[in-house]
Amino acid sequence: MAKDRFAPKPLNDIMAGLSGRLASYAGKSQALDKQQTLLSDFLGANLGGKCRVSNYRDGTLMIEAVSAPIALRLNYLKMDMLSHFRAAGMAELGQIKITANPQTTQRLSPNTTTKMNNNAPAAKQPPMSEQTADYLTAIASNAPPSLKAKLERLARHGKK
Repeated sequence: MAKDRFAPKPLNDIMAGLSGRLASYAGKSQALDKQQTLLSDFLGANLGGKCRVSNYRDGTLMIEAVSAPIALRLNYLKMDMLSHFRAAGMAELGQIKITANPQTTQRLSPNTTTKMNNNAPAAKQPPMSEQTADYLTAIASNAPPSLKAKLERLARHGKK
């Protein structure tokens, strides 16, 4: 009888095929984490928080900075950084490439994803002052009728 290619496969068979790739991803992730720690130690908390190690391949360490001025600053420190990484045991490191990537800010802040996924209520806005409400009422007195109604409704929030 022919083998049914649509039949479900046992989980062990699927995981056996993935285990090699998962192990390599885990190893690379740990190596990048170690390199990020070395980078943060070298740069300090302030500058180290504005860049991240994005990749290491063929003796080239890739670093992403949150902006072009930070990337420029890192480029000035590149040779010292190279010496620091080599002294820490990365003798095969040949060069460091630094790029500016504004999206790095999102990757660097671990709280971004938890805030989006959290069902916590939004931060409470400070109430409108009575003085602001008076200003809006004064502006509304000279405004066209369509805008006047909206400004007066907005001013009522400050008078509650």
